[in-house]
Amino acid sequence: MMKHYLLTLFCFLCIAIFKANAKITYSNISPTRIVWVSDSVGKYLINPDNLLKDFNGQISVSDTNYTTMHSTDNYQASILLDFGKEIYGGVKISSAIRNSMKPIKLRVRLGESVTEAMSDIDILDNPDNPTNEHSMRDFTISAPWLGTFQCGNSGFRFVRIDLIDTDVDYNLRHVAAISIMRDDEQLGHFLSDNDRLNQIWQTGVYTVKLNMQEYLWDGIKRDRLVWVGDMHPEVMAINNAFGDNELVYKTLDFVCADTPLPGWMNGMCSYSLWWIIINKDLYLYQGNIDYLRKQRTYLLGLLQQIDAKVDKNGIEHLDGTRFLDWPTSENKEVIHSGLQSLTYMAMKAALQIGEYLDDAEVKAIANNCIDRMKNTRVDSYGNSQAAALSIISGLSCNPKKDCDIILNNGADGFSTFYGYYMLEALAMHGYHNEALGLISKYWGAMLDLGATTFWEDLKYADIINAGRIDEIVPEDKYDIHADGGAYCYKGLRLSLCHGWASGPTSWISKHILGITPIEPGCSKLEIKPYLGALNNVQGTFPTPYGIVTVNLTKNRKGEMENDIIVPEGVEIVMR
Repeated sequence: MMKHYLLTLFCFLCIAIFKANAKITYSNISPTRIVWVSDSVGKYLINPDNLLKDFNGQISVSDTNYTTMHSTDNYQASILLDFGKEIYGGVKISSAIRNSMKPIKLRVRLGESVTEAMSDIDILDNPDNPTNEHSMRDFTISAPWLGTFQCGNSGFRFVRIDLIDTDVDYNLRHVAAISIMRDDEQLGHFLSDNDRLNQIWQTGVYTVKLNMQEYLWDGIKRDRLVWVGDMHPEVMAINNAFGDNELVYKTLDFVCADTPLPGWMNGMCSYSLWWIIINKDLYLYQGNIDYLRKQRTYLLGLLQQIDAKVDKNGIEHLDGTRFLDWPTSENKEVIHSGLQSLTYMAMKAALQIGEYLDDAEVKAIANNCIDRMKNTRVDSYGNSQAAALSIISGLSCNPKKDCDIILNNGADGFSTFYGYYMLEALAMHGYHNEALGLISKYWGAMLDLGATTFWEDLKYADIINAGRIDEIVPEDKYDIHADGGAYCYKGLRLSLCHGWASGPTSWISKHILGITPIEPGCSKLEIKPYLGALNNVQGTFPTPYGIVTVNLTKNRKGEMENDIIVPEGVEIVMR
């Protein structure tokens, strides 16, 4: 027994030390291919393939493995490089020796797509075009005679370099992307005999990890801000892939300090509701009671504020900006339907928090509001987002009908944010196969178009005849980045790495691998896997006690066999 205690204590100490030492790391990434050159003949752009050769990072006066660029009044030497995957960070350019010691002007353009990297910067008169409003992605710099320099930062995969100065030879030795990323270890994993599903799960993890910077951001090119609604899918992905993470607490603390009551977080009433739900889910997964206690004063004030906006008949009248997601932002009936459900969900989450804290005052406010709201029923008005929230909240007039709305709208009714809740609603009523099909169809469509991270939004109808984001789009193809988008993300402003799009990662871990905490801090887990057409599923799940390992296989009779390993201190309930 003492050995087990010491081993557990050692594991806790190792985890604590790792968390304390988690830091931002900087990595050099070399280009994987040349997408385009301005001079296919080699007269003004000589030896471009040298940029793909190994480079140890040290410039040498005798190194001749460089690319020579030469521009004239009538011709500009340019090259477009692909770094193979979405990156947050900057660019490091190494200049080889040349005859003149005078600095040379280069134009550098970063892009999440080939089209963006090839596009001109524009003033805000045309919001469809890329700008420098959030991150510097288009700039002119002076390259030294011999040496290395860095510039950026933004979210990007592609870099275009143009030689601005004319009638000079510029020797470009190497271009590296400087990846900026936290070194948090990925503890959760998922693997099945469906490669597409595996890739979707891991892409969701990578999307969130890129947004784990100084704080938990929404996107790495735009906005690079803390949006609390966006955080719920992100925090759930972090719970499943990284476990307990100090960045989540730091970000939640920031948004509370930034939103004194009676304000709404980010100016949106729904985002303050999501804050309550995040805190409930965070405690259920991580069990940090000290942190939850620190939220009590703010939570109590927020509950009083929300409760005052719910009338005696249980109808919400929340003020501030009334917002669910962008595709529903112009439909007042759908917004009310969603806010009615979301308010009820937040109050039920608050009641759970009150029970965790044994706090009579918190429980009394939450219970009072729940009693007024519990008999209200919401109409989803044929909208998938409203239908999903009504099902999850328990306020749906007809759950079967609302599931049919989600299924009938299909991928055309999805958004990358609220798609997560549509999947959750479907799973609640046994539509796992249908949800898996929608994941493969909707999120998989981004992968089919060359994505390595998930996007701020995707209008599914836009994929018809769409060109890939990692190629120059042919004239007979639809440019989904330049010509798509809406609202605040028109055209190339659309973020192609947005944390709220990571929902499938959490959904797959919960419903396919089958792991859900049912007691705080994962002290008790429900394991209820669903394989459907899958034959093999395996994965890991981080808890404060250690890693849970699940291995599921169908035998020849089609029966599921399992091999589950749980750390000491974790109780499991098999369903």
